[in-house]
Amino acid sequence: MSKSNNSRRDFLKKSSAAGVGFFIVPRNVLGGPGFVAPSDQLDVVAFGAGGKGYSDMTNAYNGGVNRIVAICDVDPKRAERAIKEHPKAKFYEDYRELLDNEKRFDAATVSTPDHNHAKIAYEAMLRGKAVYVQKPLTHTIAEARLLTETARAQKVVTQMGNQGGSNIGVQKIIEWVNERRIGTIKEVKIWTNRPVWPQGVALSKEAPTEKPESLNWDLWLGTAPQRDYTPGLHPFDWRGFWDYGTGALGDMGCHLMDAPFKALRLGYPTGVQATVADVYSQMWTPDYTPEACPLSSRVTIDFPADEFNPEGVTFEWTDGGIQPALPDLLVERGYRASSSGALLIGTKGVIAHEDYGGNPRLFIPGQEQVHFDTSVQKNLDLTHNTFWTEAVKAGFGSKEHMALTSSFDYAGPFTETVLMGNLAIRSNQLRRKTESGRFDYYGRTKLYWDGDNMKVTNFDDANQFVTKKYRDGWQLANL
Repeated sequence: MSKSNNSRRDFLKKSSAAGVGFFIVPRNVLGGPGFVAPSDQLDVVAFGAGGKGYSDMTNAYNGGVNRIVAICDVDPKRAERAIKEHPKAKFYEDYRELLDNEKRFDAATVSTPDHNHAKIAYEAMLRGKAVYVQKPLTHTIAEARLLTETARAQKVVTQMGNQGGSNIGVQKIIEWVNERRIGTIKEVKIWTNRPVWPQGVALSKEAPTEKPESLNWDLWLGTAPQRDYTPGLHPFDWRGFWDYGTGALGDMGCHLMDAPFKALRLGYPTGVQATVADVYSQMWTPDYTPEACPLSSRVTIDFPADEFNPEGVTFEWTDGGIQPALPDLLVERGYRASSSGALLIGTKGVIAHEDYGGNPRLFIPGQEQVHFDTSVQKNLDLTHNTFWTEAVKAGFGSKEHMALTSSFDYAGPFTETVLMGNLAIRSNQLRRKTESGRFDYYGRTKLYWDGDNMKVTNFDDANQFVTKKYRDGWQLANL
């Protein structure tokens, strides 16, 4: 398959182009039960092959249901396991070389640090390739809009890697909301124990002599500003710094906001505001680390009234382990909040769920608690990824494609909403010196948002965070 809207006939083209005599043998003759004919396999490449990259490519491979034909990672040492398990796959350090040399693959997993998601996915989609991109879909709001529009224009099958989107618990929550089991919902509380990595601290000093020999630092930087090797970023802790990651909100928002966002049929928000924790290394003087995501934050996102939500909806997000105050109904029922989760608070009751939309519970006064057990659904990562690979085989616009829970038509606008919270967080960190020598944190205000035009309408300095500056040679489209 050379494009996501093609089918097994592309495999025939590949074979004939290679000058190979080809005919179809019944699969029960070739391989017995469970055998997958080559014409039913996707040729998949992986951008990122350590950590989450390894699990994403493994899920796309799915025990041989598909083929891994090329692997790309800026750190071959981190990719050793993937390389060993797929000895026929060609290895690259530079994603550009892979795209230039591997013309005939069908689909790609993109599991790099956040700051390089959009660049790689965009280039792959321009070549007509289906993509599975880890959450958050992109580093910026502008990138999310670009990927959404590109996927539609190129007619490629896409999926964001927020595996909870395929959780049966999400469908149950949607069902309860559609039935108005808890009445009108005006408030949703969402929380997480993240960050579980260093955050709210200054970036380490550059130390080029400490760079691991196996790491191609220039390629790891990708779109980010030029700097020498800096300890404490690769392979995981980049999440806590704005040039590379999106903080606790970017890491978990796409998991935890998904169920309420879908169930309430929400679109672009109209407003957002944030407050963040200060860190004091010395008395009376808060540390100032604008390059770092905060230690903890509280963000409120407002959605306008519409036919389904006649009074509008407000999301309240808290991270850093700060949990919301519980409604009396939940206290009376002995509810204990999990480390991450959400509460949909209605006029007639409350719906609670855990990570990834798991184990939703329905609380209504005078009625027994309803618990929908999602533990019967195993390996959500594999399930979510498999829905995507099967949709790629079925083609763009197929029923399998339309059934995907996080194709970019949904995941793009949803990611824009999640990352809007970071507009307010980053604006909260803006400051200027006053005549008295103190600092005025002048961005600590509610931001009003024009979603169609991707613009804050009342505080222009916040609009610098809608997109970002790209390193020379790494620019993306017209951003």
